[in-house]
Amino acid sequence: MGIGTDVIHGGQHPEERTGAVSVPIFQTSTYKQDAIGKHRGYEYARTQNPTREAWERCVCKLEGGTEAVAFSSGLGTTSAILKNLRAGDHVVAGDNMYGGTYRLFETIYRPLGLDFSYVDSTDPAKLRDAMTDRTKMVFIETPTNPMMNVTDIAAAAEIARAKGAFLVVDNTFLTPYFQKPLSLGAHAVMHSATKYLNGHADVVGGIVVTNDQSFAERIRYVQNAEGAVPGPMDCFLALRGVKTLAVRMPRHESNAKKIVELLVSHPKVEKVYYPGLEDHPGYAVARKQCTGFGGMVSFTLSDFGAVQAFATRTKIFTLAESLGGIESLLCHPASMTHASVPKEKRDAMGLTDSLLRLSVGIEDPEDLVEDIRQALSR
Repeated sequence: MGIGTDVIHGGQHPEERTGAVSVPIFQTSTYKQDAIGKHRGYEYARTQNPTREAWERCVCKLEGGTEAVAFSSGLGTTSAILKNLRAGDHVVAGDNMYGGTYRLFETIYRPLGLDFSYVDSTDPAKLRDAMTDRTKMVFIETPTNPMMNVTDIAAAAEIARAKGAFLVVDNTFLTPYFQKPLSLGAHAVMHSATKYLNGHADVVGGIVVTNDQSFAERIRYVQNAEGAVPGPMDCFLALRGVKTLAVRMPRHESNAKKIVELLVSHPKVEKVYYPGLEDHPGYAVARKQCTGFGGMVSFTLSDFGAVQAFATRTKIFTLAESLGGIESLLCHPASMTHASVPKEKRDAMGLTDSLLRLSVGIEDPEDLVEDIRQALSR
């Protein structure tokens, strides 16, 4: 089946008793058992919930995995993934990632004994050189947030496997509509489902998909043992949102390309970061491993004063955290999503105070272009 069919039907079927076409919201904390030691497959909602199971099956189908495990947030998902490691284990991570992920690594898991190295994962040689005998996991985003760096997933998978390490790819920006890391050799693929998968800025959630059975069993155990599960209403909303993924993603991309056309030609814009630009360093890799470039765009202005002025002048782009919704958002990463990253580290990767990030929505493209144009011209 094509992805446009799978987002609507994948892992879902009419409810058996009533024939309800939409997966019902099983808003319950517990289930009746027929006798001691005899139940109907459901005991307690932290462990099993039919609405959550339908959500997991759907995303599993989209990513081409064998099992998916849902959590209450993207960071909750990342934390559960790290529970597969032990004190003394080493993780190689991309040096440009979501600020919350960096904070989780450095302030929660490093004090617990995990070791982290941050490298330019777009360079396979640097990734290979960072591997040690203690390296158990490679963790990358591609494209990265917010610098839009592109890592060759197949090359990263080969490097990880050579050392017996586990490759995790954060696919939040492109979704399985544009990129499928498992097919490129990744061991697991994760999402902040808050973003494009749900797509409507009304749910916080996360999910991981894998083809590795032992990893799946461990993650499922962590899900139940720690209990950071999404509620049935959140899963219902995420299922409803993902049904339009195959319609939304092409629109996000086409609108982003029109915004990029304006930005690259505007005299007040100093640099544009978008993998779909032919002069982007990751363009060739993106063309090889992706079917599209997505709806995220970053750019720099002359200084922080210009950024402050621009951020107060947009009428459609809303200054807000998050991304991937149908509405267009504007973010200042240095003070918002990446404020927890030390300034010297931000500056080293180009994430300066003059950088802005756009999550281009699905509004009329002419209106979005005009909004950016008038904000720059004033």
